[in-house]
Amino acid sequence: MQSNKGRDTGPELALRRAVHAMGMRYRVSMRPIRSVRRTADLVFTRARLAVFVDGCFWHGCPEHHTVAKTNAEYWAAKVEKNRARDRETDGLLASEGWTVLRVWEHEDPSVCAARVRDAYRSRMELGD
Repeated sequence: MQSNKGRDTGPELALRRAVHAMGMRYRVSMRPIRSVRRTADLVFTRARLAVFVDGCFWHGCPEHHTVAKTNAEYWAAKVEKNRARDRETDGLLASEGWTVLRVWEHEDPSVCAARVRDAYRSRMELGD
């Protein structure tokens, strides 16, 4: 467990490189709302856009999540708690006027970067 990184994972770095190559600038590993102890992987403060890169195992990807062979009951409960926390985070941020974008670690970084760009542009055009 100690070797599991909380930030700067391979998928996160790939997304950051792709977004940066599009000329977009962002903050890394930041709390969108200071009083809420939830950290987004990429944060666009002016657009109020928070991007989370979710790991397939830890967040229960419908395509790639695997059931743990050891201590399966514990890990199933852990993943379900993570999913519930993700939903709660999305709701908290939305209630404060933020847009939340979640991408899976297995998704193509350039496709995800285009989604980020589109969400950013949409937020900036709306003046939100």
